[in-house]
Amino acid sequence: MPPVSQEVKTNPLQKANFCSRLFVWWLNPLFKIGHKRKLEPEDMYSVLPEDCSQRLGEELQGYWDQEVKRAQKEAQEPSLMKAIVKCYWKSYLIWGMFTFLEEGTRVVQPILLGKIISYVESYHLADSATLHEAYGYAAGLSTCVLVWAILHHLYFFHIQRMGMRLRVAVCHMIYRKALRLSSSAMGKTTTGQIVNLLSNDVNRFDQVTMFLHYLWVGPLQAIAVTALLWMEIGMSCLAGIAVLIILMLLQSSFGMLFSSLRSKTAALTDDRIRTMSEVITGIRTIKTCVWEESLDCLIFNMRKKEIYKILRSSCLRGMNLASFFAVSKIMIFVTFFANVLLNNLITASQVFVVVTQFEALRFSCIFYFPMAVEKVAEAFVSIRRIKNFLLLDEIRELLPQLSSDGKMIVNMQDFTAFWNKASETPTLQGLSFTVRPGELLAVVGPVGAGKSSLLSALLGELPPSQGKVSVHGRIAYVSQLPWVFSGTVRSNILFGKKYEKGRYEKVIKACALEEDLQLLENGDLTEIGDGGTPLSGGQKARVSLARAVYQDADIYLLDDPLSAVDAGVSRHLFEQCICQALHEKITILVTHQLQYLKDASQILILKDGRIMQKGTYAEFPKSGVDFEDILLMEEKEEAESSPGPGTPSLRNRTSFESSVQSQQASEPLLKDAAHEDEDIENIQVAQSQESRLKGNIGFETYKDYFTDETHSSVIIFLTLVNIAAQVAYSLQDWWLQDWANEQSVLHDTLFGKGNVIVTFDPVWYFTVYSVLTVGTILFGISGSLLMFYVLLKSSKTVHEGMVMTILRAPVLFFDRNPIGRILNRFSSDTGYMDDLLPQIFQEFIQAFLLVTGVVGVMVAVIPWILIPLVPLGIIFYVLRRYFSETSRDVKRLECATRSPVFSHLASSLRGLWTIRAYKAEQKFQNLFDTHQDLHSEAWFLVLTMSQWLAVYLDVISAIFVTVVAFVSLIMAETLDAGQVGLVLSLTVTLMGMLQWCIRQSVEVENMMVSVQRVTEYRYLEKEPLWIYRRKVPSLWPNARGIRFDSVSFRPTSDSPPILKDLTAVIESREKVGIVGRTGAGKSSLIAALFRFSKPAGKIRINEISTTALNLEELRMNMSTVPQEPVLFSGAMRKNLDLCNVHEDEELWDALEEVQLKKAIEDLPGKMDSELAESGLNLSVGQRQLVCLARAILKKSQILIIDKATSNVDPRTEELIQKKIHEKFSHCTVLTITHRLNSIIDSDKIMVLDSGRLEEHDEPFVLLQNRDSLFYKMVQQLGEAEAAALTERAKQLSLLQEKLSTWTCSMELVLVAHVSGEGVGFLLGRFSCVAAVPDSSARCIASAHSPLAIILKHSALSNSSAHSAWN
Repeated sequence: MPPVSQEVKTNPLQKANFCSRLFVWWLNPLFKIGHKRKLEPEDMYSVLPEDCSQRLGEELQGYWDQEVKRAQKEAQEPSLMKAIVKCYWKSYLIWGMFTFLEEGTRVVQPILLGKIISYVESYHLADSATLHEAYGYAAGLSTCVLVWAILHHLYFFHIQRMGMRLRVAVCHMIYRKALRLSSSAMGKTTTGQIVNLLSNDVNRFDQVTMFLHYLWVGPLQAIAVTALLWMEIGMSCLAGIAVLIILMLLQSSFGMLFSSLRSKTAALTDDRIRTMSEVITGIRTIKTCVWEESLDCLIFNMRKKEIYKILRSSCLRGMNLASFFAVSKIMIFVTFFANVLLNNLITASQVFVVVTQFEALRFSCIFYFPMAVEKVAEAFVSIRRIKNFLLLDEIRELLPQLSSDGKMIVNMQDFTAFWNKASETPTLQGLSFTVRPGELLAVVGPVGAGKSSLLSALLGELPPSQGKVSVHGRIAYVSQLPWVFSGTVRSNILFGKKYEKGRYEKVIKACALEEDLQLLENGDLTEIGDGGTPLSGGQKARVSLARAVYQDADIYLLDDPLSAVDAGVSRHLFEQCICQALHEKITILVTHQLQYLKDASQILILKDGRIMQKGTYAEFPKSGVDFEDILLMEEKEEAESSPGPGTPSLRNRTSFESSVQSQQASEPLLKDAAHEDEDIENIQVAQSQESRLKGNIGFETYKDYFTDETHSSVIIFLTLVNIAAQVAYSLQDWWLQDWANEQSVLHDTLFGKGNVIVTFDPVWYFTVYSVLTVGTILFGISGSLLMFYVLLKSSKTVHEGMVMTILRAPVLFFDRNPIGRILNRFSSDTGYMDDLLPQIFQEFIQAFLLVTGVVGVMVAVIPWILIPLVPLGIIFYVLRRYFSETSRDVKRLECATRSPVFSHLASSLRGLWTIRAYKAEQKFQNLFDTHQDLHSEAWFLVLTMSQWLAVYLDVISAIFVTVVAFVSLIMAETLDAGQVGLVLSLTVTLMGMLQWCIRQSVEVENMMVSVQRVTEYRYLEKEPLWIYRRKVPSLWPNARGIRFDSVSFRPTSDSPPILKDLTAVIESREKVGIVGRTGAGKSSLIAALFRFSKPAGKIRINEISTTALNLEELRMNMSTVPQEPVLFSGAMRKNLDLCNVHEDEELWDALEEVQLKKAIEDLPGKMDSELAESGLNLSVGQRQLVCLARAILKKSQILIIDKATSNVDPRTEELIQKKIHEKFSHCTVLTITHRLNSIIDSDKIMVLDSGRLEEHDEPFVLLQNRDSLFYKMVQQLGEAEAAALTERAKQLSLLQEKLSTWTCSMELVLVAHVSGEGVGFLLGRFSCVAAVPDSSARCIASAHSPLAIILKHSALSNSSAHSAWN
């Protein structure tokens, strides 16, 4: 959904007159549209200026900043509550007075009601003056009801709008803070926690503002009612009020419980959402590792703990709702019981005054007051959580600095820094260097040496503990893991800069993106998804580089951008982009591509955070450093042409001038680029529009939700309990009316002042009344608690179903849906199911049963009441139906417009360093505010539409009350006082309850939109053949290799094929290297093998088609090490062995084999050390090695390595390749890489180009053909390295020939490769091997050949083999 470009209609509220505002007429055109068709985002009205996110956020931020300064001055902790109060107290207090007036009209209504009943009681004594007076009371009652309706809904609309403003302002502050979090602070929070703050915590503001005033209005109203009842019936009223006071005190004590439970629940929700965020991000790794069931259990356990806490809160809510249902009857019962004990006798008018006064307290004191206590307690927890987040450390603001002479420079002096302040070992120690314009500093070193940390220090992300760093100039940064956001390729490159065609095309050419953009369907206007789909890893890296080049910064920090691309593109990027386009800039390049070091002005070699060596390329051999050991190559002839020692040079462009035009090389690519402050535009984002259901919430949705986990008998029992509660409740009213009539019959009206002559025993009446009251209490509490239990159980089941389906959904689903859209279901929608839906549903059930009971009693007492009731019911039904057509669509729009907010947050957190490096925080803040405003448009409509319905319902109800009141006076002669009192009191009750019932029924339907959205994800299309279909042979896939027969692969049914008619055979235990230009389809080959989407053609493993196997079995027998490493927050042990099937010894062995054992042993908790979210406290290279260790532990027969060592240094990669040959000697290994030296010793090489298999043969065979693509790729590495690789391939080819001859009649026992490769190379080729001493191998080698080989007959023992050596 592209909010930036979306056109919205002007809000008609801005021009609406007083009457239109009061009765919400300005909304009628929208209802007409909703009646005709489904509403679309463009139908929504623009957000009002006073509700804009930026305005609200900056206002509250100002108060918060003042509070922080005040607290610092007074050495106190700042209070977010104080900032909120200072910002909103005036307007909130004004609307509080409306509540006071509104509840005042409620207190007056029973007095007027009593006067009308008194008139009926003394009807035969009344004169015309008394009749006119009674008509005045009836008119006053009607006026009070109408005024209450208007004030009530004015208050609720504006107070909810204030809640919306507060929520929007706090969300603005949270996102603003997220953009400024320091690296240490990022370790204290997670994406899950921030999403939870933005979804569930801030929602408390919408709720608490509605009820907060009732904390003082409720007690004041109770005092007023007490005074009036004292005047009416005397001190017996205190008994009922005492019940109310005890209840209010009890409910106040619930506040602490609500606060404690909310705090614990929020922490558990944080963990669950964090885990889901990591699951969605790493879904490919989860599927290849077959972790679905393990993660099911993990998330289910989290959810079980969360639901347990929510259930305890719900029990308290259930008690509060039960008290709302039953307490007014208890108060009436206790009052009348006290009255009897005091021998006070009351008339019918007094009975119904008491009843209506207690009913007046029902909402304010028994419903709104405990709701306020609950919401305030929960809001305090949310405010505390948000405050703790806002107080996290921020990164120090680094403005572009200029030196005194105006020149650009990067200077670091004796710099020492720690990522973890508790650690004794610094991340960087004693670093000193200087880089000036025109210089290229190359930074190299092994994995974990501190290369990326050095760039972090220059960015200001890693604060110094000693020394200083000076960065004079504007920075452009390219991260090691490329970051792109949802939008077009062009918008990702422009990044807010104005589009200049000539300059843009030069950047595209320099970054080798021309051919790639031609392959994309819409060129550079192709929209890319949240994770960069459909771009490959190399393409994302080049888009990230192009973004940096287009910015025309002064300083370029490039974190290994060349590792993600093939050799040809790598050379193109280095020559045309780094050395040509940026040749006048300060460039610091972290790289493992050592062949380019000769062109660097300075070289910095890091190890363990220290500078091991610094200087020019020519200085290294002369300084005593083992240059060959460091660089794994020696190019003396090229070193001689480098400048002399001690003279840092401008980067050399002469060595590759033949490959670029001399005219281009003579001028900087971006010399005419405007400065940053002259050409800024908004960053354009684009997200696919979220699909929305339409029409009614069908019966099936309700049925599935209720009966999924709950047996139908429980539902029947729940229904009967609620009906029994209502029957007992209604019988109380009827019994009370009967008692009042009995009093009237026995009333002596002869003379005097109405002395009452009692000729009956009241015990009978109170016995029955007490039984009914106890029944009401027991059934009411049971029904309420059982309802919450059933609905929460249903919520848990629906969530579990969604988790199971999401984990088994095709990868395409995650490519098409941004992470925020999916997280929206797991955060906001699930939060609605947990918190609001059970409460609103129970309120609706209670209101519906009360309305049914009230109507039943009224009709039984006075049948003619049906005459106005029937048209009233018809009008309400039509009004509700008309309203629901539009309301559902608006609610669906509101749910859908939340998703971009979460997506934008998640994307921003992933690219946080990039955003800060480009000083783009304000641009992204504006984008966030735009997303928030879009959501506010929908939310504002939700509020105004609710007001529209409530106003019309209450106005119609007020008319009904007026009709009943006047008709009662007209028919006073035929009615007794008890009947009139009962009907009028029930009519007033019905007036509030009927509209409440209708509104809550609509709210239930709106809440069911969230259930429908979650249920929609339960029924997503799953990956085909997940269920077991064919029995796999016990030795599968040991015996045979992999066969591709005319395989074509496209990620979606409507996309062009990425792989085209690929046919190849990979023999069992064969080691195959797969190479090709970035975007050639290498990773798609792996996707086809793992069946992320069903390929055309056939892929057979062990002669069994992969489409005939269930996915779990297929993926269980293959291991992959992904290009982008995926780790989860939690212990290192969990990241290696999520399923807990391996012993510690095995885990340590795996870490040792990938050269990580020492690094993990140095951590404080060793194997139990907690990793930050996504493993951010490890370097990218270390994360890749952890993923490789996982594959080693899995021990599958097929291993696929997808550029998994691209971010490690060559020496570490060589050691890893050696371990792979040893550990996977009996396995089939497919290695996708851009480092040709790592696959030159493979059995076969597969060369892909534009999705087609162009070459498939032995390395040396391909290198002999000068026209082959592989030959050309090798030559692009440089003459010296190409020669070395060719010689290496030749030696291996000769060895293969000899072995194939020897093994015709004999079996190979042992091979020792003495050129440094070790025995691993040949271990996979033969089944029988035995170890021999290296000394013997060297001895034979020196006398005979470069390879030491012993042959023996298969019957010989190892000792015989040793004898053969001698």
